[in-house]
Amino acid sequence: MNFTDPIVIAHILAIGIGATVFTDLWAAARKRLLGVPALNYALVGRWIAHMPQGRFVHTPIGAAAPKTLEAPLGWAVHFLTGIAFAAGLVLWQGQAWLTAPSLLPALLFGMATVVFPFFVMQPALGAGWAASRAPRPWLARMHSLVMHAMFGLGLYVCALLIR
Repeated sequence: MNFTDPIVIAHILAIGIGATVFTDLWAAARKRLLGVPALNYALVGRWIAHMPQGRFVHTPIGAAAPKTLEAPLGWAVHFLTGIAFAAGLVLWQGQAWLTAPSLLPALLFGMATVVFPFFVMQPALGAGWAASRAPRPWLARMHSLVMHAMFGLGLYVCALLIR
């Protein structure tokens, strides 16, 4: 794998950003069609901004003191995560996947990334392991899994568009 090749880097950046936008479009459609609100990325930024003070877990994050520039920080982390996940897919599948993308690996990888919200983000933001403290944990889990499947679909669609 040649992660120093500017073409590979450009493809990973484009796929990661594109798949993240794809996911955000799905979140907007889901909100409009099903009334399910999207994640407030300012709260992700707030979580990150509290880390230098040694605060990594909140119950809930909404009760934590707001931080300057938390919204742009949260959105930046959101997109950087999408890029990192795209790099992970290419690392797993190899550089050949960029020239001949296939749906199944992208979908499986996207769905596998749900471990991050289940075991990092949700507990850290006060929702518990795999949204166990959410009002309807199984519904929250299902929405997370579908969102990450949509991210996987976005990885595939974006890879097709740029190959």
